[in-house]
Amino acid sequence: MAELHISREHTLGLHAARKLAFTWAEHVEAQFGMVCTYEEGRSRDEVCFTRSGVDGTLTVTKDRFELRAQLGFLVGAFKGRIESEIVKNLDDLLKPAPAAKKTPVRKA
Repeated sequence: MAELHISREHTLGLHAARKLAFTWAEHVEAQFGMVCTYEEGRSRDEVCFTRSGVDGTLTVTKDRFELRAQLGFLVGAFKGRIESEIVKNLDDLLKPAPAAKKTPVRKA
C-alpha cells in the first residue's frame, strides 16, 4: 500500500482553519466521491475521508494541516497524481485573498 503524508503550516488560527477544512471536505466529496466525517475538538479537528481504495485523515490545528492517507494497490499506482492534486487543493485554499483595490478619492 502507498501512503501519502502532506503537511502545511498556516497562521489562520483554529476557527479559520476549521472553515477551510470544512470547505476542503465538501470539495473532495463532490470532486472525488469521498465520504467525509468531520469531528471538531477543543484544540484540533479531524476530517476522516474514505472511498474505494483510499482511507485517510486531515488533522487541523491552529497552525497546521496534516493529511495522511493509505492508498490501495490499484489507486497507489496514481500516487503522484493524487498527491499533486491534494497539494494543489490545499495550497489554493491557503492562498491569501487578493487585496481589494483602493479607489482614489476625488475632491468635489
